[in-house]
Amino acid sequence: MSRNKQHPAETVAVIGAGPVGLAAAAHLVERGITPIVLETGDGPGAAIRQWGHVRLFSPWQFDIDAAARRLLEANGWTAPNPAHLPTGAELVDDYLAPLAALPVLEPHIRYNTAVVAVSRYGVDVTRTVGRDRRPYLVRTRDQAGGYTDVIVDAVIDVSGTWGRANPLGAHGLAAPGEVDAAGFMAGALPDVLGAERERFAGKHTLVVGMGHSAANTLLNLADLAEQADDTRITWAIRGGSAARLYGGGDADALPARGKLGTRLKQLVADGKLTMVNKFVIDEFVPAPAGAGSVTVVGRSGDEAVKLDVDVVVAATGFRPDLEMLREVRLDLDPGVEAPAKLAPLIDPNFHSCGTVPPHGEKDLAHPDEGFYLAGMKSYGRAPTFLLATGYEQVRSIAAALAGDREAADAVQLELPETGVCSSSPTTENADGSVTFAEPTASDCGSGGGCGTTQPVDTGKGLATGVLHGYSGEPVELPVLQAAEPAGGCCGNQPANA
Repeated sequence: MSRNKQHPAETVAVIGAGPVGLAAAAHLVERGITPIVLETGDGPGAAIRQWGHVRLFSPWQFDIDAAARRLLEANGWTAPNPAHLPTGAELVDDYLAPLAALPVLEPHIRYNTAVVAVSRYGVDVTRTVGRDRRPYLVRTRDQAGGYTDVIVDAVIDVSGTWGRANPLGAHGLAAPGEVDAAGFMAGALPDVLGAERERFAGKHTLVVGMGHSAANTLLNLADLAEQADDTRITWAIRGGSAARLYGGGDADALPARGKLGTRLKQLVADGKLTMVNKFVIDEFVPAPAGAGSVTVVGRSGDEAVKLDVDVVVAATGFRPDLEMLREVRLDLDPGVEAPAKLAPLIDPNFHSCGTVPPHGEKDLAHPDEGFYLAGMKSYGRAPTFLLATGYEQVRSIAAALAGDREAADAVQLELPETGVCSSSPTTENADGSVTFAEPTASDCGSGGGCGTTQPVDTGKGLATGVLHGYSGEPVELPVLQAAEPAGGCCGNQPANA
């Protein structure tokens, strides 16, 4: 039987066993609700494993959910050094794996289980009468291709956006030849100095994108070029200037992230890499069989450009998988592809990570009661997600599902102040410094959250370079970046957030 506002949920499907997914499970357990965690990978944080070599911008003190910490410490777990900047692998090994192995959580997690569809039991999306009284059906597929339907009272989709990269072509579409050139493409955070070194050493690499994931890869490639002759680097951005990515330097509340922009700017100034700005990719033309290169055809302003490269690093961000939710009644913003109430608060055209106000269950609810998008997936195509935000989202959702409206509405999130993230335009001064304009009240959206001083990335977010925040010395960061929106220079959450 489906539960409503007067009847707390008893079972909840949690799609994804990443940091926010496991945090959701921890909050549900504390509320006496049974979670059923469905994870595509073979273990917790499977997506994070793919960028395990990357170091977060944020120290441990900001990377652990409160409910998860309580459960872990009750079982004798000792938190890592709070000042240490963990790698993605350490985040999994020292936090997510022990959390997932707890007796109160482990029996409720199903690995190697892909969710292929979500619906209301017995009706399709067009049926209205009696809809709210029905539970949810979550259809899953195992590695052998077998299907299993899971029936639950509510669903929290925290499956992230990792694995669904934005295309490199113009207009939001894959360029002609882009699909056929897949063999030349590297992910957003390749292990340039480690496992994938031979792929890049002595080769010409094109890095496309202006987020922290691109920055980290560029810094690592520059280090590789010092070691391996004939290693060449071209950096292509869609904008006219990289001033936003260069950031605030020493003004950044997260020092590792501040160094990222400073080092990258110096590499450009020293000619260690070639930058092509205002670059629009029109076509990919693979070289004749055996040549091992691809020609990227495009334009820089009015000038035609052809780049013959060996590898293309696609660091232009990610987008959510909404196909699996076609039978759920969603209320999504048509541009950001985030919940309609949340979208104005995170729109990257107006907001960066520090200007997003705290938000909870009410902002994440959809017409189908009991269904929620949370974590990175709730931000749609916006690159401003922070891990701490995801933790607060699922805390609020768990409270609402338990019938505790007061706790669900008491949403709080403190962000340290810094000049790095601003909703207002960034300008590069004649002396090379960067100015972050002060936000106005209209910059802040209906939820408020801005002051005279611009707060920024709480550092509680996965400063992982992709989806979200890494550095290059030694910190790296993946940033989820849809195209190249104005104003976002924060670490976001990579997959299964």
